[in-house]
Amino acid sequence: MTLTLAAQVALIAAGVLFLWALLLGVWKFAEITRSPTGQAHVYVDIAHRAALMYSFATAMLAVFVQFSAWSTVVNTVALGVVVFFFVTAIASYCLHGVLRDTDNQMHPTSPMMTAAMVALIIGEVGGSAVVIAGFIVEQTHTWS
Repeated sequence: MTLTLAAQVALIAAGVLFLWALLLGVWKFAEITRSPTGQAHVYVDIAHRAALMYSFATAMLAVFVQFSAWSTVVNTVALGVVVFFFVTAIASYCLHGVLRDTDNQMHPTSPMMTAAMVALIIGEVGGSAVVIAGFIVEQTHTWS
């Protein structure tokens, strides 16, 4: 069986996110060993964990798009939206880890931060819902 374009994109993205997570683990380790408290900056830790979780979430989405009732375009766009927000979240955590400028990017909040979070929620949940719905629709066709 040949993978669909959307599944190929998802697995490549998952692989890149996984490698990014491993490199973030190196950064985290370096910070832990240099820290008097034995801890990395909170956003270095968050970036590492988020990248690991997002890499496996993206691999899971690959299965959903592979066996989806939706078109390649719908699956690829929905997947792309989700992965875009995964990447921007990790990148923002990395930025705060490099700058060491906060231990809570949500405080104090701003209208721009609220708008970004609403976009992230709509993008991640909405894109994932589209992909999962396509999988469910396709699978229910096989029940009869």
